[in-house]
Amino acid sequence: MIPVTCFEGQRVAVLGLGRSGLATAAALAAGGADPILWDDSPEARGRAEAAGHTCTDLGRNGAFDGVAALIVSPGIPHLYPTPNRVIAAALAAGVPVDNDIGLFFRSYATNDWDGFDTLPRVIAVTGSNGKSTTTALIHHILEVAGRPTQMAGNIGRGVLDIDPGIDGEVVVLELSSYQTDLARALTPDIAVFTNLSPDHLDRHNGMGGYFAAKRRLFAEGGPDRAVIGVDEVEGQFMANQMAEGAQDDRVIRISSGQKLEGFGWSVFARKGFLSEWRKGRQVASIDLRSVPSLPGAHNHQNACAAYGAVRGLGIGPKVIEQAFHSFAGLPHRSQLVGERAGVRFINDSKATNVDSAAKALQAFPKIRWIAGGLGKDGGIKGLVPFLGAVSKAYLIGHSARDFALELGDTPHEICETMDVAVARAAAEAEDGEVVLLAPAAASFDQYPNFEKRGDDFVARVQALLGA
Repeated sequence: MIPVTCFEGQRVAVLGLGRSGLATAAALAAGGADPILWDDSPEARGRAEAAGHTCTDLGRNGAFDGVAALIVSPGIPHLYPTPNRVIAAALAAGVPVDNDIGLFFRSYATNDWDGFDTLPRVIAVTGSNGKSTTTALIHHILEVAGRPTQMAGNIGRGVLDIDPGIDGEVVVLELSSYQTDLARALTPDIAVFTNLSPDHLDRHNGMGGYFAAKRRLFAEGGPDRAVIGVDEVEGQFMANQMAEGAQDDRVIRISSGQKLEGFGWSVFARKGFLSEWRKGRQVASIDLRSVPSLPGAHNHQNACAAYGAVRGLGIGPKVIEQAFHSFAGLPHRSQLVGERAGVRFINDSKATNVDSAAKALQAFPKIRWIAGGLGKDGGIKGLVPFLGAVSKAYLIGHSARDFALELGDTPHEICETMDVAVARAAAEAEDGEVVLLAPAAASFDQYPNFEKRGDDFVARVQALLGA
């Protein structure tokens, strides 16, 4: 646990009692604060009270009298589409609003660090797609390199639930736009931006607000080094703002598809090969085609981002290449479940929007595609240009029939449920094809989250394979 000592002897309100909220309350108490908690869910309040915390309705009149700050869990809106009633009360009372990320950056460094030979460092990863894979890959590379490391944030443990820093340690954080938008302190040593595509637009009042939330990690965080994906104009703009010129190697530009030779430091992947260029010459190259856990251009972009981040720490290309090959990947993100008679089964349940599904569809040459769920605005019209590799689509969930109307000439079948879709796709798949779950939709019509949807796919495939 990271004790939060900046509120010693003060009352601090905590709103939202999920994983991060309970970890925040414990960290505040460990630092000498008096946390008061609230969640609109009676079940969540019951769990908090069972753990010894006090719950107080923070929406009542006078609830913020004598309160030093309000710490908010990431899923609770603080501005758009409208502020939560408790946050609105805090704003009206002039009580500072923060989140656990802000508390972490204010609390991680301690006086103990004065005795360290190598100060701990923080790598923070944000972007629309690939954050989790990039974060986990950085963490894995550090482990292979023998560096002490912890992983937290939007993946793994809550940031205040990790252990205090030790000599030479590197903490790797995955940060969502919800987390970067509200944090009052953002001071990573290395910040990574993977890419940008439309998502959470209601929460940020449009694309501009969404990008602004991501940009705070760089513009306000002031990292020593920035690793920035430049395959979209927003990344190009941010790299331009962070650098003093094209040769400023404090900015490492990354790309999947573009050749980036005219910069002080760049890492890019083309035709399956990762290349590192510094000051006008190539200094390293890695063949990514034989790395089974990183298929497709989108994962090659993740590899470039992770490579750039750890190169910024001085880790050598040979160690990174070794780590790439031993990386197992993450569940529900291009996860190889198994293989039978030349047919591979891939779980990409995390592909919940059109952009991430498009990347999955471009990663394999011949696809039996399982898609559907609770469709998002715009349906899957944006996927039509990427259906060339799809032999047939097997549609499930609430939006199955709507998706069918948007597939054009692509063969398809309404399967309704996962068990039927897996059985039909497996029966019709031929040698060299991939049965791919890339739903392009939310899971909430049939599953509580994308993880449970992916777990169902994995279970059906393993039963089929006799695993």
